[in-house]
Amino acid sequence: MSPRTTPRRRPARRIPATLAGATALVVGLAATPAHAESGTDGPSGPSHPIGTVARTVGDARFEPGPCPRTADPIPDLARARCGTLTVPENRSQPKGPDKPKGPKGPDKPAGPKEADASKGHEKADQSKEPRAHKSRRITLAVAIMPAESRTPAPDPIVWFAGGPGDDAVSEIPMALAGDLNRDRDVIFMSQRGTYSADPVLTCPNIDEFNARALGLVSNAPSTGRLHVEATRACRDRVDRLGADRGTYNDIESSADYDALRRTLGVKKWNVFGISYGTHLALNYMRLHPKGIRSVGIDGVLPPSVGGGAVTWKAAREGFDGLFKACAEQPACNTRYPNLKATFLRLVSELEADPVTTTVTVPVHPEPVKVVLDGSNLVAWLTSATHVAAGVPRSLDELAHGNPQRIAEQLAGGKYSPQAVGRVAHGLVYGVFCSQWTPYESRADIIRGGRRAFPSFPRSMLANAPQLAWLHDDCRAWDVPPAPPWIRDVTRSDIPTLALSGGFDAQTAPSNGAYVARTLSRSHAVTVPYVAHVVFADSPCAQTITTSFFADPAAPDTRCLAGLQPPRFEIAP
Repeated sequence: MSPRTTPRRRPARRIPATLAGATALVVGLAATPAHAESGTDGPSGPSHPIGTVARTVGDARFEPGPCPRTADPIPDLARARCGTLTVPENRSQPKGPDKPKGPKGPDKPAGPKEADASKGHEKADQSKEPRAHKSRRITLAVAIMPAESRTPAPDPIVWFAGGPGDDAVSEIPMALAGDLNRDRDVIFMSQRGTYSADPVLTCPNIDEFNARALGLVSNAPSTGRLHVEATRACRDRVDRLGADRGTYNDIESSADYDALRRTLGVKKWNVFGISYGTHLALNYMRLHPKGIRSVGIDGVLPPSVGGGAVTWKAAREGFDGLFKACAEQPACNTRYPNLKATFLRLVSELEADPVTTTVTVPVHPEPVKVVLDGSNLVAWLTSATHVAAGVPRSLDELAHGNPQRIAEQLAGGKYSPQAVGRVAHGLVYGVFCSQWTPYESRADIIRGGRRAFPSFPRSMLANAPQLAWLHDDCRAWDVPPAPPWIRDVTRSDIPTLALSGGFDAQTAPSNGAYVARTLSRSHAVTVPYVAHVVFADSPCAQTITTSFFADPAAPDTRCLAGLQPPRFEIAP
């Protein structure tokens, strides 16, 4: 999905694109802190701090070692315990979670076909000792941030990064800023193909094309052809590295995390996933439920509905939340009345007659051409929900003939060094092209766009927000479809916290309630006035999250009552 195009306060993540860059940092294995730590289980309880013992389980091996390279310096790695997990690139894929025994199985609510991930059904677990396979080996970086507490809980938290394609290690600052390691060690592992893994399946050529494409008409066939050319070049690069493109998906990544838990000697851990990490977590819950104490998911993207239609739905819900907040604030409503109608009108006008301008970007020596059409305006607002206070003013300026603020934010995001060379497009396309496009047609995407935005021109609807030319890209990427059960709804009694943001235009706020209906011990919480991944921005969301891991039966949500909308900027 497309890189973030607006300034932000948080460490980067994806959906949209994240950190990237030219700086590498290698930190030696830190000495174990003196205070007590959670550890692996020995015969009489915890013995060694997690991540300090080499271990082979089945066809996976963990080795303690230096901390991984990172695109930007992460000083906290100096106190991490690091190492690598080595696994087969291509395992024999499981047939899917077994159904529970019994003549009829458990009662199922109406809706999509559902796979059972209940802790009580051991047959659903795919985490038994794997058979040995003759396969190329890949290496995944591991960093374990110790708990701040002197008496940490024995069950750590494992972090599932956003994306697909983000490196979990790069998201350490976000986790620590939210106090996630207050009472527990937090484990970060680079998913296969990502920046600190081996092989590294980043494709800077795609990031560079996305920046140049700001100067092109978004939905022109010629733009689509250039887009697919960039994808083919990425595919060829991945092939030259010898990577098996068909193994970069949720099924293999879930097995990687199960292997990590077992090789670290962790009996029980908690999962916290953001953005795409929620998609992976929901599949992991049903493929490998053994060993999971609880699951937190923030910015929920259900695998059962992954694709273009849900991104149209997300955009509508996030935009409406922001427009409603402006309408309810007298100063904003008086200065910018009918903001939603203004936006919808601008989209249609710009799609029919784009505005072309040039802007200067601090990191780019030459002026940048920006074609502001309907699709680019939607892309801008999808990310601009993160800086909601300035949105009404920017739209008003555009409505009065001044596109500079919006164009500068679009260009600043795409040309930022953090937007180039950090996303593992090999994993992006591995997931989208095996798990999404085989089960969603272009017509499905168009119908989803029409439902969400009936006034939008048809020329925009096949290219959903964040997913332009996806079906064309996937034909070029050419991987087999995942088994149909990959689209099943996750059904589980694992305690789960589903967090959403009221301004989330990237994964719909309603997705939390959608997944909660088949998670029998779940809490669906929407944090108002916050965009995608509330943990990154909201102290209230951080409190709810840490309280949930302390007691999964009773997260503390009292802070929600005191939340206030942003003070929208009012132009003179």
